[in-house]
Amino acid sequence: MASILRFRKLCYVEPVKCSSLGFESFETPKIEKKDEGIGPSIENVLQKQEKKKSKRQPKEWRCVDYCCWTIGFMCTTWWLLLFLYHCLPVTLTGFQVPEPPGARLKREGLTALHPVVLVPGIVTGGLELWEGRPCADGLFRKRLWGGSFTEIFKRPLCWLEHLSLHNETGLDPPGIRVRAVPGLVAADYFAPGYFVWAVLIENLARIGYEGKNLHMAAYDWRLSFQNTEIRDQALSRLKSKIELMFVTNGYKKVVVVPHSMGVIYFLHFLKWVESPPPMGGGGGPGWCAKHIKAVMNIGPAFLGVPKTVSNIFSAESKDVAFVRAMAPGVLDSEMLGLQTLEHVMRVSRTWDSIISLMPKGGETIWGNMDWSPEEGYDCDLARKRYMKPSLNDKKSNNSDGKRGFHIEDYVKYGRIISFGKAASQLPSSQLPTLGLKEFSSTSTSSSSNSPCGEVWTEYDEMSRDSIQKVPENKAYTARTLVDLLHFVAPKMMRRAEAHFSHGIAENLDDPKYAHYKYWSNPLETKLPDAPDMEIYCLCGVGIPTERSYVYKPSPSDRCKSIPFRIDSSADGSDNGCLKGGVYFVDGDESVPVLSAGFMCAKGWRGRTRFNPSGIATYVREYQHKPPASLLEGRGIESGAHVDIMGNVALIEDVLRVAAGATGAEIGGDTIYSDIIRMSERINLQL
Repeated sequence: MASILRFRKLCYVEPVKCSSLGFESFETPKIEKKDEGIGPSIENVLQKQEKKKSKRQPKEWRCVDYCCWTIGFMCTTWWLLLFLYHCLPVTLTGFQVPEPPGARLKREGLTALHPVVLVPGIVTGGLELWEGRPCADGLFRKRLWGGSFTEIFKRPLCWLEHLSLHNETGLDPPGIRVRAVPGLVAADYFAPGYFVWAVLIENLARIGYEGKNLHMAAYDWRLSFQNTEIRDQALSRLKSKIELMFVTNGYKKVVVVPHSMGVIYFLHFLKWVESPPPMGGGGGPGWCAKHIKAVMNIGPAFLGVPKTVSNIFSAESKDVAFVRAMAPGVLDSEMLGLQTLEHVMRVSRTWDSIISLMPKGGETIWGNMDWSPEEGYDCDLARKRYMKPSLNDKKSNNSDGKRGFHIEDYVKYGRIISFGKAASQLPSSQLPTLGLKEFSSTSTSSSSNSPCGEVWTEYDEMSRDSIQKVPENKAYTARTLVDLLHFVAPKMMRRAEAHFSHGIAENLDDPKYAHYKYWSNPLETKLPDAPDMEIYCLCGVGIPTERSYVYKPSPSDRCKSIPFRIDSSADGSDNGCLKGGVYFVDGDESVPVLSAGFMCAKGWRGRTRFNPSGIATYVREYQHKPPASLLEGRGIESGAHVDIMGNVALIEDVLRVAAGATGAEIGGDTIYSDIIRMSERINLQL
C-alpha cells in the first residue's frame, strides 16, 4: 500500500510526466520547498529515465556492419531468386523452357555409343581436405574449394593457408594434404545452383550415358600438369580409365570433352601417354589412334589468356578493377586490414597451373609494339555483324569490311601492359625500352631484410627503387612480359620454367622437345599419329574479352601492398575498345577468339608440322545471346566461358559426336568471328 501511495504522489504531486511511465498527468504542479525530501528521489527517477533513453538510441554503424549487411543482403537475394527459379511452374505463359536437347535427340533415335570422358579446367573442380593444421579441425574430407565456401567467412586465413602450395616445390606444404574430389560430383556444380558440367551430364544421361560409359577426369588444378602425375598419378589413372572404358564398351573409341585449361592439360596427356617411361606413360605410338575418336575442346585456351598476366602482375582483372574503383574500401581498406588482393596474390602465385595459361607464341602470335592480328577490330557491338563465312571463300573472308573491322584508329593490342593511356597509343619510336639487364642491375632487398617484416608477396622483397623501374619501360609485349614477370615474380617463374614453355619450336624433331615442359604448348609439340581422330574447337564469341591493360603505380606505399594497379579511369571513345583500363576484343569473356580458334583454323588445319598425320580439325563457334527470361537461367544460347556448358547447340554437337557422328556430318565449321582473317595475318611457319 505504501508503494502505491508513493507512486500516486510522484504522478500527481511531483512534476514528472507519467507518459514516460505509461500514464499521463493532466497538470504539473509546482514544487514547494516543503517537498524537498522528495527531490533526490525525483532526480534519481529522471537519471534512470535518461539512461533508458540513451540505451534505446541506435548505435552508429561501422564499416564492418555495412559490409556484413551488404554480404547478407546479396546472399539472401541470391537464395530467394534461386528458390523462385526452382519453385515457379515451367508452364507459365511466356515462360516455357525449351525441350532439353538430350530428350529431343533421344526421340530422334540417338543412343549412347562412344564412352565420354570429361576434363574440367582451372578453378571449377572441387578440392577436399585430407590432412591439415590444427586450425582446420573438423574439416576432414570437407570441400575447401567448390561448394558453399562457408570456411572463407569462418576462418579465412586458415582457408588460404590450406589452399596454398609449397613456394619452392609446387607440391604439398608440410602437414597439409588437399586433394581433388573424385567422380562426376567433382565439377558438376561449382557452388549450389551454379552449374558447370551438370547440364551436359544430364543431357548425356538422357540418351543412355551412366557411370560405366561416362567419366570425370578430376585432378588437382593447382599443380603443374606433370606434378599431377608425380604426386597423384592422375595421368596414369586417366590412361587406365580410358583403356578400361574402351574394352568394356565394345571396343568403342572414347570421345574426350575438355574445358578451358583442361584443354591444354589433355594436350599434355596426348604426348605423355605415348612417350616412354619414366617421363611418359609408355603407351607407345598408336595409343591415341586406337583409343580416342575425338577431342571436343570447349572454350579452349590453346595459346594462353592475356588476363593471366594481370592476375600474376597485380591480382586483378576487369571485374576486380571495377570493384576497386567503385568501392576502394572493400579491397584496400587499411582500417579493416583486409588487403584482399595481397592475400590472393600470395596464394595464387604458388599455383603452377596459372603459368600454363600465359600467352604462348610471343610477338608472332600476339603482336608487337605496332602490330597485332586483331588490329582494326570494331568494338561497337551494336553495329557488329556476324556472318558464317566459308573457309574456302577467302574473298568474302578478307574483303568484308563490316564484320567487326574498320580502317581507322587501330588499337595496339600487342602492348599487353602499358603504363598510362598515352603509352598504349603512341608510336613505338616515342617510347623508351628497357631490357632485362636494366632490371637485373636494379638493387633488391632480401626477404630477411624486408622493412615490412613477414613477406607476403615477392613485391615485399623488392626495393622501392627497383619497383620504380617497371613503369619506366612504358609498354610490354608478349615477349618482354616474360622478362617483366621474371623480375617481379622470380620464384614463381623459376618453378614455372621447369614445367612450361611459351615459345615456338623451330625444329620439332629436336630431341629437347621430348621433355614434358613443352607438351602443353601446341606450338612446341606434335599431335599424335592418329589420322582418324578429330579435334574440335568449340568457342563462344560475341562477348568483349580482355586483351591488354593500361596500368598505373599504386597510390599506396604501405607495407605488404601491390605497387601497381589497372588504371580504371582510362577510357576510350563511346564505341572504343578501351573501358576501365582494359582493351577488349571478341571472345567468350575469358579466352579471346585468337587463342581459342587459331590452332583449329590454321595451326593444325591440314597436314602441318604441328599435325603431321593430318587430323581433321573443326571450328564450331556459338554466338552469344543473353537469356531471354528468368527461367532460362544463365542462357541456353550463351557463349560465356562457363555458361556455354549449358548452350543447347553445343550440347547437341557433343551428343551427336558421342553417338557416332563425324565433324562433316554435324556441319563442319561454323564461324561467326574473324578468326580466319586473324589467322592469315599471323606469319607462322607451318
